[in-house]
Amino acid sequence: MQAAYDWLQKNHEKIIRNLADLVAIPSISTDGEHAHEIERTAKLTCDQMREAGLTNVEVLRVGSSLPYAYGEWLGAPGKPTVFLYAHHDVQPVNYREQWETDPWHLTRKDGRLYARGAADDKGAVAAQLGAIAAYMQTNGSLPVNIKMLVEGEEEVGSKNLMQFFERHKSKLQSDVIIVCDTENIEVGLPCITYSLRGIVQAHVQVKSAEIPVHSGMAGGALPDAAIALNVLLSRLFWDNAPYNIPGMYDQVRQCTEKEKAAFRKLPGDENKWRKDCGVLPQVRFAMEKGMTPYEQTWRRPAVTIIAQEASNVKRASNQVLPTAEAIVSCRIVPDQEPEKVFKSLEEVLTKDAPWGVQVTVTNTGMVGWWMTDPNGPAFEAALGALRKGFGKDPVAIGSGGSIGFVGPLAELFGGAPALLLGIEDPASNAHAPNESLHEGDFKKLMISLVDLFDNLGKLPGGKVK
Repeated sequence: MQAAYDWLQKNHEKIIRNLADLVAIPSISTDGEHAHEIERTAKLTCDQMREAGLTNVEVLRVGSSLPYAYGEWLGAPGKPTVFLYAHHDVQPVNYREQWETDPWHLTRKDGRLYARGAADDKGAVAAQLGAIAAYMQTNGSLPVNIKMLVEGEEEVGSKNLMQFFERHKSKLQSDVIIVCDTENIEVGLPCITYSLRGIVQAHVQVKSAEIPVHSGMAGGALPDAAIALNVLLSRLFWDNAPYNIPGMYDQVRQCTEKEKAAFRKLPGDENKWRKDCGVLPQVRFAMEKGMTPYEQTWRRPAVTIIAQEASNVKRASNQVLPTAEAIVSCRIVPDQEPEKVFKSLEEVLTKDAPWGVQVTVTNTGMVGWWMTDPNGPAFEAALGALRKGFGKDPVAIGSGGSIGFVGPLAELFGGAPALLLGIEDPASNAHAPNESLHEGDFKKLMISLVDLFDNLGKLPGGKVK
């Protein structure tokens, strides 16, 4: 083990160069314009897999999917098989003027590594391969079997992933799942995530006329589609109370007193949360009364308007607009059913439309929530490994985000434990300007992964649950 730790220390700059090579490719999957770059990152990921010591490395696809990079090492008969997941596609570079460094050049600054994808999720690719290489270079083998998949379309909802899993089930079948695409709630504090919110997304369109009309001639006479839309969207305003959406909370699983007590013990205060989220001084938080951000974002549903459009500000004209639209994203929690949440949302947005305008609400995507019991041999192995890597007791946390495949994949693998290990922190700015990875925590995660492989390999009879 010590030899592997020493190898990581000695070869850290090489691992950083590998990460730099990955982030240098703008593998944006959200706009449909970077297919060539995504092909390049898939190929480079495969090259790095081979270099780390994985075998049977190849680019895989299903249907018209973007490419997946796959590699394995199956030289530990009788030991658990570990499925490692990461993704090589990234978000676009939005608000370019706010970036302080080149988003496609890995930049060291104040103990952090800045670049688009550094934290989400190319850092995970580098960390997982670093841990594998540390073992292979010092021992010539691994204490567990490894199957590693790096997806190319996670940022567009992993729309082909479940079909991919079904197609390649026998090839991918594993005993335990490890994902490094979640958060530590503060730098230096290792976290293992045991719950994820799901998503219900709706496209809302308001139509009042067939054509735009000069506002000087028809303003005040014709219904304004943009105003009508905002009247409807205002029904989603909750102030600091539960949403006034009939049926929204009928299925919400309440937190136990034990869970609430655990949340209250976690570090963090209002000043820290304000700083982490960039909240303006005069703006108050929107949480329900008596809740911390942890309970609110991990175990309560949320509604967010993630896009709204009626006209273009730069090309605006004096017209009464005939159409307006928005995308409403709902985060759902245990035990909400996505279909019922959509129905509740549809009803509240279509009832008694202003001026009788036509309102259409379309379901544009659903992802289920996931929650597991963070106990058992695999979880104990992970907690011990995180303690070793970070030198601090880890905590089990929830997440307000979604990773839709975790639950279905665990079920496909016959109830395999899913270990979600944090790589980001509140300053990582995933999906936002100045995305970064804390370099110290990056090192600690690789040590933890080395230790986790060892711990899993030592489980009696290879039983992970």
